[in-house]
Amino acid sequence: MIDQMKRFVNNSEITRFRFYTQITLFILLVYGGVLAIDLGNSLPTFACVFGDKRGGTCYFWALQHGLTISFDQIISWRGFGFLKGLLTFFLLFILFNKAWCGWACPLGTLQDWITKLRQKLKIRSSEYSPKAFQRLKKIKYILLALIILIPLGISNSVAGSPKLSHEFGTPFCMICPGRTLLPLFTGDISQLTVDLSSKTKLVLTALGMGITGLFLVGAFVKKRFICFYCPMSAFHYVFSKASFLGLKKEGSKCTRCGNCYNVCDMGIREIADDVVSKNIVKDDCVMCFNCVAVCPEEGCLEVTMVKGSVYKSTEEGFFKRMERRDKIED
Repeated sequence: MIDQMKRFVNNSEITRFRFYTQITLFILLVYGGVLAIDLGNSLPTFACVFGDKRGGTCYFWALQHGLTISFDQIISWRGFGFLKGLLTFFLLFILFNKAWCGWACPLGTLQDWITKLRQKLKIRSSEYSPKAFQRLKKIKYILLALIILIPLGISNSVAGSPKLSHEFGTPFCMICPGRTLLPLFTGDISQLTVDLSSKTKLVLTALGMGITGLFLVGAFVKKRFICFYCPMSAFHYVFSKASFLGLKKEGSKCTRCGNCYNVCDMGIREIADDVVSKNIVKDDCVMCFNCVAVCPEEGCLEVTMVKGSVYKSTEEGFFKRMERRDKIED
């Protein structure tokens, strides 16, 4: 019975299951508040605090607020509250690893929908060169550093520098496209403005509007465009090796056919070229598991939970999926 269940799962069309999961979680995170659903404010995925019908809140909002604490308040109830939020984020993250990006993130789902629109219009996507890929991926770590350092500079003087204005309290939220785009799905257009009340707010909200435009254009010409620069992805990678959910590769079974790289929305070449690493989750990986679905080698790629197998590449599963896709195209 167990072997039959494993065979059924390994032969399944995971891309279809992911598609419906993304829709379900998008509805939950954007509209869940209508049903009084609240998953807390430490979610390891974008669920914008500016959406008044949201079912939970992205941890970056709480992280930035928590980091405005002064150094002498670290050992206090406020410091305890910050650590509690971080621990909640960590516990949620280790359950599903970077699959929060590929399966749950509303901004990721929105990009996938834009990609489907481009494909319907039969417009080709653009590709990064290997050098550009390596250079651009560093941006998310720079943004993550700024998310941490700027709020710290509000209540603390760093290296003798003057303290920052409280208007810098949530700098990333002000420029995040989630703030402007996700409320639109509930009919809220209030975030599509430039705040003229101060120079700081003017700069941040104007930058946010520019990044929103870049998000829409970029997502149309490049799969998962904004994910390359996402500081949440960088924050995930810090903890990814501790997660229960993994993506493993048996390099001795790899023939370097390139199928996995060709379907990778993030264009990660190591998924095909690296035949040494067992853990194949890279910092840009969103754990969509498309690579496993198109791998024709028995047990070469495998999704694991703790030490158990959840979904793995099989020759039978590969040919069944290819047969189903050929029928759909016909």
